[in-house]
Amino acid sequence: MKFRRKARENIEINLASLIDVVFILLLFFVVTTTFTRETQLKVDLPEAASGTPVENTELKQLEISISADGTYALNGQLLLKSDLDSLMAALQKESSGDNSLPLSISADGKTPHQAVITAMDAAGKLGFSHLRIATVEAQAAKP
Repeated sequence: MKFRRKARENIEINLASLIDVVFILLLFFVVTTTFTRETQLKVDLPEAASGTPVENTELKQLEISISADGTYALNGQLLLKSDLDSLMAALQKESSGDNSLPLSISADGKTPHQAVITAMDAAGKLGFSHLRIATVEAQAAKP
């Protein structure tokens, strides 16, 4: 006796609704995710409440002074141009190629940040490693 087999039904899973749910979840996560931007970073700079005073040594020291409008002076001598190349040339001439000399940067409080970075860049390119940024001691708040 031969039994007839029933025709097998093809079982299919409809994935269309599953794909719709996945796309909706993807859209939800994209919309609700927050991206941080470095330009929105809030930085509270610390005050220089105390510091170490500059030691009086017999070594030759270099001091770059930067005014509020971004003009440079090296050891009291005003530089004609306020750019990286002229600052590097003046530092090289004043130090006579000795990059082990201590270098101090004194900038006005309203000096553009770019002017200070340019001075640090010039010192770094010439190999100065003893760098100091001068600050004033913060005054205690009056009651």
